[in-house]
Amino acid sequence: MSTKPVAVSDKSGKSDKPTPSANNSSNKAPPKRGLWDKLKDVVDPDRALQASMAALIEATAVKHVLGVHKEQWAPGKPLKLILAGHVGTRNTGADVRVEEMIRQIRHVVGDDRLQLAIMTSNQKLSSGYFRTVEQLEFPQVFPRFLYDECPRHHGVVACEGSMFKSKFASALTTMMAGAMGMAVAERKLAVGYGAEAGAMTPSLKQFVADVCKGSLVLCRNEPSRVVLAELGIRTTSGADTAWTFDPSPLPRGAQLLRDAGWDGRKKVLVVCPINPFWWPVKPDLLKAAAHTFGGQFKNEHYKSVYFHHHSEKADRQYDTYLQALADAINNFAREQDIFTILVGMEQLDRHACEHLNPRLDTEAPLFISDTHQMYDLVSVLRNCNMMISSRFHAVVTSMPGLVPSIGVTMDERIRNLMNDRGHPDMFFEVDEKDLADKLLVTMRRVHRDADVISAEIGKAVPQQLRLMGQMGLDFMDEVVRVYPEFPRKELPRTWEAHLPPLPPVVQRLLDDHG
Repeated sequence: MSTKPVAVSDKSGKSDKPTPSANNSSNKAPPKRGLWDKLKDVVDPDRALQASMAALIEATAVKHVLGVHKEQWAPGKPLKLILAGHVGTRNTGADVRVEEMIRQIRHVVGDDRLQLAIMTSNQKLSSGYFRTVEQLEFPQVFPRFLYDECPRHHGVVACEGSMFKSKFASALTTMMAGAMGMAVAERKLAVGYGAEAGAMTPSLKQFVADVCKGSLVLCRNEPSRVVLAELGIRTTSGADTAWTFDPSPLPRGAQLLRDAGWDGRKKVLVVCPINPFWWPVKPDLLKAAAHTFGGQFKNEHYKSVYFHHHSEKADRQYDTYLQALADAINNFAREQDIFTILVGMEQLDRHACEHLNPRLDTEAPLFISDTHQMYDLVSVLRNCNMMISSRFHAVVTSMPGLVPSIGVTMDERIRNLMNDRGHPDMFFEVDEKDLADKLLVTMRRVHRDADVISAEIGKAVPQQLRLMGQMGLDFMDEVVRVYPEFPRKELPRTWEAHLPPLPPVVQRLLDDHG
């Protein structure tokens, strides 16, 4: 399925061009660069990682030409697929979308014709999820792992939503694009599933363009197709896969809220904060050495050789963001008798929740993914009456429950979603001027027009389901294109037939508005 790409502009009207200032002068000497900066220019771990990955993909291609294969599909064999993504970090959104991706792939291919494995960064944190799928723990420095593991399968499915972008970590895109490149090198199945593409560093953009030609990327919005078309990569229209997720029953979420102090009557406001300003995460070998041997950079250390962005400006921006959220929540709570909760959709969000909470007039109970599994956490979200979220999947997973949501976004994901659902006035940027005042005005509107907004959300969900169903059909077409002898499951060529079995609440929305 192909639709005309539509570019989405930043509604704030902000320009990336520098603003002229009386203090700027063309004669002003550039700031002096210290030894640290010069060393980092020489030792650029992101570029080194991309070069290492590219070299191993080339080695895999040479082996293919020479006929050296670890595994080739043949009629009668199950299709062995490895899923490459961001699981094992207790990121609720990543885990939910992969759970549904697995259900859809099993449905359209046939469970008896599949053998699935998934890469995880921590088997303890992903245990209990993705039942019957083999979990393979991969190292933080992953090129050799991909070189060894990908050829043992008949195809690679990249499954992280933020698939092609540098906003969070170029290394993550390098891993997923590298896994797809391994499959392309062996002329095997290489698919990006429900992907988003955004701004990438020049070296990462070139790496993706070089290694992903020959793959197919099923994009969850049209702006992502525009980005990838410029790199010469085949795409089709798709959607995120979290729309069909079936959480714990609503009474389970309600009980968790009661256990946290809810009286069962007050309207519940859920806020999902993040730290938008400590991204991207980058590998830094010099910082890693200083951290290991001298204990430095403790606050910005992510894991292994990876570190969050840190600067005095970022700290000020983070403080302003948190205070804007707090001011809007406090002012709204003075007008309405509400019960406020803070939800951390990823375990990293505990920091943001704990930093926001003391700024509230009444401290809120915390629901964080490090102590609540994804089924319960989404059930909690769907018991709420209003949401303010900087997490994309908090918005997505609450929408089938018709929870009115306001976005405060750090990138294009929530922006694209709100525009797609017809609410371009219900999101703001994390650094937006007068954010607290704008949030308060929108919260009042959501409180006043909740039923209307919920009805509009209900109409938007079936469109996403149509795209998701078409994505399943396009995926099966790609399997058969790569492996013409693969036995296709007998399903009607309709998007409905290529959706996984739907939970009752989602089926009702489709029946009412499909």
